[in-house]
Amino acid sequence: MLRYLPFLLVLALWIYAFIDCLNTPENEVRHMPKVVWVIIVLLFGEVLIGPVAWLVAGKKRAPAGGGGQPGRRSGGGGWVAPDDNPEFLKGLGTGGAEGAKADAAKDDAAKDDAADEKRDEAQLKDWEADLRRREEELKRRESDGPHESNGPRESDGRRSEDEA
Repeated sequence: MLRYLPFLLVLALWIYAFIDCLNTPENEVRHMPKVVWVIIVLLFGEVLIGPVAWLVAGKKRAPAGGGGQPGRRSGGGGWVAPDDNPEFLKGLGTGGAEGAKADAAKDDAAKDDAADEKRDEAQLKDWEADLRRREEELKRRESDGPHESNGPRESDGRRSEDEA
C-alpha cells in the first residue's frame, strides 16, 4: 500500500491544481493566459512542474490573515462576522424597507390566521349544534319506543336489521 502513496499524492496535487486553475477567474491569473496555465498543468502534471508552477506563480493569492492587531480590519474587504458588520446591524435595528415589508407580511399573516380561527370556531359551533340536535332526535325516538312501520326510517332512509 505504501508503494502507491507517492503516486496518489502526485495525482491528488495534479487534480487539485487543474480544478483550481479551471475555477480561477481570468482576472486573478498571473503572467500567462488561463488556457496556457491549464495546458501547462495538464502536460507537466506527472513530474509536478505544472501543478507547482501554477500554485506558486499562476494565481494571485490573498495574504494570510491574522497577522494584524486584534480588532483592526485590513482594507481587503473580506468576510466580516454579522455582529461586526455595521450595515447588517443597522438593518436589524430600523428594519428598513425590507423590514417594513416583512412586518406588513407578518401583520397580513396574523390577520389571516385570526380570520381562519374565527371561521373554524363558527364551523365548530355549527357542528356542535348539529350534534346536539341529532342526540335529542335519537333520545326522542328511543322514548317513543320501537318503530311500528316496516318501511324505511324517515331520517336516514335505511332499514334496521330486524326490518330487512
